[in-house]
Amino acid sequence: MNGTTNKVILIGNLGDDVKLHNFDEQNCIGRFPIATTESYISRTGERITETEWHNITTRNKLAELCGRYLKKGDKVFVEGRIKTRKWDDNGQTRYTTEIVANSIEFLTPKTDSESKTSIQPEQINPSTGNTSTNIDVESIEEDDLPF
Repeated sequence: MNGTTNKVILIGNLGDDVKLHNFDEQNCIGRFPIATTESYISRTGERITETEWHNITTRNKLAELCGRYLKKGDKVFVEGRIKTRKWDDNGQTRYTTEIVANSIEFLTPKTDSESKTSIQPEQINPSTGNTSTNIDVESIEEDDLPF
């Protein structure tokens, strides 16, 4: 080991559908952007929201799975490494930085009915005295989340 690490972990939403590029029957690349958003309160008390866009690249089987199951707006967990590519564009040297994904988790639930779960009020089990609360996660705003 050379003492360095190149590892990226992101959770964000797709900004576009996955674009697949096939090279032959066994090799393909999938590309898509994801957005990550952070919010903070400025010194003046104003809420500031900043969105960063990340270009994600996947290869072969992972690319095929992403192309088949992901669509714009879906939430994903991406683990990979940063890679900067360089190419010549009519005499101009161009660069792009992307995340080469080696693992992706699909975080947007897929259901047959695409219906939301029903909202339940707080329930108390009288026999045990235990309290359970069902939280409507759809009503929680992203700004209220601790991460």
